[in-house]
Amino acid sequence: MREFTSSLAVSRIKPSPTMAVTQKAAELKAAGRDVISLSAGEPDFDTPDFVKDAAVKAIRDGKTKYTAVDGMPELKDAIAAKFNRDNNLTYDVSQISVAPGGKAIIFNALLATINPGDEVIVPAPFWVSYPDMTLLAGGTPIIVKTDADSNFKLTPAALENAITPRTKWFIFNSPSNPTGAAYTRGEIKALTDVLLKHPHVWVMTDDIYEHIIYDDFKFTTPAQIEPGLLDRTLTVNGVSKAYAMTGWRIGFAGGPQGLIKAMAKIMSQSTSNPCSISQWASVAALDGDQSFLADRNAAFKSRRDMVVKMLNEVEGINCARPEGAFYVYPSCAGLINKKTPSGAVIKNDEDFVLELLKAEGVAAVFGAAFGLSPFFRVSYAAAEHDLREAGARIKRFAESLA
Repeated sequence: MREFTSSLAVSRIKPSPTMAVTQKAAELKAAGRDVISLSAGEPDFDTPDFVKDAAVKAIRDGKTKYTAVDGMPELKDAIAAKFNRDNNLTYDVSQISVAPGGKAIIFNALLATINPGDEVIVPAPFWVSYPDMTLLAGGTPIIVKTDADSNFKLTPAALENAITPRTKWFIFNSPSNPTGAAYTRGEIKALTDVLLKHPHVWVMTDDIYEHIIYDDFKFTTPAQIEPGLLDRTLTVNGVSKAYAMTGWRIGFAGGPQGLIKAMAKIMSQSTSNPCSISQWASVAALDGDQSFLADRNAAFKSRRDMVVKMLNEVEGINCARPEGAFYVYPSCAGLINKKTPSGAVIKNDEDFVLELLKAEGVAAVFGAAFGLSPFFRVSYAAAEHDLREAGARIKRFAESLA
């Protein structure tokens, strides 16, 4: 039998590290291990009942056929209304794209625009898929590292220095996965001032954690702050995080009509339309009562405060307090080069999370996967008793190192 050979495009990328850790934790659980998984970027809350009811009604009403390739008109209307209501952005329905998840939106946009040699600026730490999707589309990711002293936020000077004549996109994510850091209006304005000087650079802003913010933080998005960027900005969002609809697979974006049409062209030859039932559920989510978001954020905030406190009580770990999302990104620098009781040396953050999983059954994601070490990502989208137990296990593991 002839050996399988993958394409050059596939050879340029690697599997998603976050999904790999989550799968490993699931396999250990299935094998009988007591595992607490804090690796998945997924709310533990259920999809709201009124959203589920809308999906059931759509099924019973026979709304199970193909829709327009990049989203049905009713959902595009709801998305346009959401952008206007929440972000003071005005988009025509011809400027709206709907896809099977936010990941598909981002990939379609990159595939629709990137030519060989094009560069995409990606601040680190980054969501794991940004660089690989750039590579798959034939572009070159330009990784610009931030640091804990700046709360993992890109400075205007660093952005300016990264831009070249080959820059096609700047990818911006606030609140951030993996750090939870969120940019203030002033911080975004400083970045948009830089971008105004470089009219060849397009802006992709991933706002998927828009509604998961704390401590009276005010969310804003680049095109809202600087209207001069509207005609070269793709504002990306979705229902996955705020509405606990990860499995429903609906992402959306607003942007220039030419880009939206090119993305639809790709979908017409790849996925076709997103699930019709999920689209009707998303209409209900966006148009419905949003008051439940405050209650869920209060729960997330309580967990955040508890997890930050627990981790900062562990010698060798230092954890910043994020403004949004449901992750913390603590440093494990104080534990590097220490040994486990079995003699294994913790050489880097990947060793740290692997040995933690092996010894204590706590699954986290190593910082190198997000482009910045020595850190690790913990999701606090989990039950409070699991978070407390995980904190105790992490402390016990750290104390076992010598």
